[in-house]
Amino acid sequence: MAFALTLVEKINRARADMRLGVPVLLHGPDGQALILAAEVATSRRLAELRGLGGGLVLALTRHRAETLKARAYDGDLARVIVPPDMGCAWLRALADPADDLRHPMKGPLMTMRDGQADLHRAALALVKSAQLLPAVLVLPLADIQDVQDLGLTSLDAEQLRDELQRETVLAPVISARLPMVAAQAGRVHIFRPRDGGVEHYAIEIGQPDRTKPVLARLHSACFTGDVLGSLKCDCGPQLQAALAQMGREGAGVLLYLNQEGRGIGLANKMRAYSLQDQGFDTVEANHRLGFEDDERDFRIGAGLLRTMGFGQVRLLTNNPRKVEMLNAHGLTVVERVALRVGETDENRAYLATKAAKSGHLL
Repeated sequence: MAFALTLVEKINRARADMRLGVPVLLHGPDGQALILAAEVATSRRLAELRGLGGGLVLALTRHRAETLKARAYDGDLARVIVPPDMGCAWLRALADPADDLRHPMKGPLMTMRDGQADLHRAALALVKSAQLLPAVLVLPLADIQDVQDLGLTSLDAEQLRDELQRETVLAPVISARLPMVAAQAGRVHIFRPRDGGVEHYAIEIGQPDRTKPVLARLHSACFTGDVLGSLKCDCGPQLQAALAQMGREGAGVLLYLNQEGRGIGLANKMRAYSLQDQGFDTVEANHRLGFEDDERDFRIGAGLLRTMGFGQVRLLTNNPRKVEMLNAHGLTVVERVALRVGETDENRAYLATKAAKSGHLL
C-alpha cells in the first residue's frame, strides 16, 4: 500500500502521541506492552491502563533511580512497581525532581529484578527523543486484542532502538544571502532531517575554500543565552565571538544545531536551571532529571560539514569531545581553536563544572 507508514513516520507519530499523553504499543521478542509518558499521564488514562489488568511499572533511568534510592537491577534503568493506590501526583513526583528537596521521601520503592527490560529501555529512548522527562509507564500485555482496534501507534522495540541510534541524514532545503554585523558576505543554509526532526542551520561567512581547512564551530542552540543574553552560560558570547572571528578572517562556517539544553529541550533545561537554584551543578541537575551529562548528537555536525563539501576544519571549541567526534566521522580536525569568552560572576561555577566534569578546556 503506497500510503502505509514507514518506520520513521511511525516513530514521529509515536513521539507526538507521547507528548499528547496517548499510549503507544511496543512489541518485541519477549512480548508487548502499552507505554505512556508519566509527565503527561492523566487520571483517566491511568485508570484505563489499570483496567486492562497486569502489573504496571514505571521505567526510570539509572540516574533518576539513584536520586530516588530505587534499585536499578537492570543497570541502566529501574522498573518501579506502581502501587494500585498511587495516582498521577505520585507518578509526577517520581518523574520530576522539582519537589525532591521539599518532599524527599517518596518510597520505599519496590523495583523489579526478574524478566526482560528491553521494552522499558525502548520506551525510555522514545520518550527522551520526544524531549519529555525520561519516566514511562509500562503495562505488559498478555493479549493485545483489547487494544487492537484503538488506532494506537505500534512499534517494534528493536527497530525503534536501531533507528534512534542511526546517524541523522540531512538534506538541503534553501540557502540565501544574509549580510550580518559580523560579515557583509554571509549566507544561511537550512537543512532538514529526513527523519522528520527539527531543522538545523549553517551560517557561511565569505566563500571558504573547500580544499583547505575551514574555521568552523558547532554551536548548539541556546535560547536563553543567544536570544535573551543569559548570564548563566557563555553561549551568547561564544556565538558572537565565533562569527566575529570568521568575519575578521574572511571565511568560516558556523553550524547552529537545534539541540537546546545539551539535547534535552528548553522545558527540561528550565527544569535543570530550577534545580541549579537549589544548589545542584549543571551535571547534577541533568542526572536528577534522569538524563546523561550531555544528550547531544554531534554526528549531525559532522554530516552537515561533509554535505557542504568540507573535509578539514580548524574547530572553534573548548570541548575535546567535539574534536574526537569529527575525527571519528569523516573529517580531520587540523587545529582546535580556543574560544574563551563570556565569563561572568553568575556563570563562573557553571564553567568550572564544565571543566571538571565534562572535560572542557577552559
